Amino acid sequence: MNPKNQPDNPGHLPLIELQDVSKVYRTGDYELYALRSVSLRIFPGEYVAIIGASGSGKSTLMNIIGLLDQPTQGRYYLRGEEVGRLASRRLARTRNREIGFVFQNFHLLPKVSARRQVELPLIYAGVSPLRSRQLAQTMLQQVGLGARAGHRPEELSGGQKQRVAIARALVNQPSLLLADEPTGALDSQTSEEILQLCEKLRQDHKLTILLVTHDMSVAERTDRIIAVRDGAIVEDRVKA
Repeated sequence: MNPKNQPDNPGHLPLIELQDVSKVYRTGDYELYALRSVSLRIFPGEYVAIIGASGSGKSTLMNIIGLLDQPTQGRYYLRGEEVGRLASRRLARTRNREIGFVFQNFHLLPKVSARRQVELPLIYAGVSPLRSRQLAQTMLQQVGLGARAGHRPEELSGGQKQRVAIARALVNQPSLLLADEPTGALDSQTSEEILQLCEKLRQDHKLTILLVTHDMSVAERTDRIIAVRDGAIVEDRVKA
């Protein structure tokens, strides 16, 4: 049975569908709404930016979409399956299989080579060590770091660290790439290189990309801009 308002044609199913999703934090009798009745559809292949000021709710929205947090109210469907309240083990499996993450501060492990960083999602998924090593090396080559596979984070520039993070995010061939301020820690030239890389990988891997940013110049690189304020979507604009 299809979720409410979801099209019947399988060729037009959204990858992501949120229905009246709210996130409430409670302290005693006090309630703080981080999200308020958010409804949203994102279709396969879209390149979408979520923008908003600090405290607007955009990070909470990304965490729910990325299965890092669960809604207090409402429903979240990923590929037509309700995932908003999955048990933790199944949630982790779905997240590892379907979603890749890139963060502003890279989140790389210290003292661990670039290749090993990229292998880790494959190992968690049960891929053999030999195959993991091969796939990690191939992915590093795709992001232009094949020759730096043995280098540790302290031996890499900021742009190279972000390329490792992108390779790690994509090595399991996820449906969705979530990028949280991916250029926030980079200079303008390196930011441009990373954005161009994301655009190329989107085409090569047929990715859906959801990019969270406060930088309007970055958001304008995408095809659709969703603005969040006070926990609600206040604008959803598809660029002409």
